[in-house]
Amino acid sequence: MFPPTAPPLEKTLARSYDDVLAGIPAALATEGFGVLTQIDVHETLRAKLGVPFRRYKILGACNPSLAHRALQVSLEVGLMLPCNIIVYEDGTGTVVRAIDPTRTIAAEHADLRPIAEEVRAKLARVIEQIA
Repeated sequence: MFPPTAPPLEKTLARSYDDVLAGIPAALATEGFGVLTQIDVHETLRAKLGVPFRRYKILGACNPSLAHRALQVSLEVGLMLPCNIIVYEDGTGTVVRAIDPTRTIAAEHADLRPIAEEVRAKLARVIEQIA
């Protein structure tokens, strides 16, 4: 397991949702990630169910070389690809949170652990960059 001093994969910012969301692709790019998918949960719930919901997006981020390495170790890792990053308004600001790959399938597959730790470190730096 990661030590308790590991950088968090979450940050709450006193900036607008739109500003935070706009800066994420550039922060991801510094660590070799790109955004493959965007799911607008707010809009989906409004359109499909007619219910209101806070502004909330799920970004599917991928670092192709790390994904390729992980898939060579285990095809099941595809269940966790791309890496999800959520962005939402919570009343105190805008929250950005990334999945911790060391606590997913890598926890059960020792051969994936080094790759998951590398991905986690990169995502932690991305979250840190978002200011």
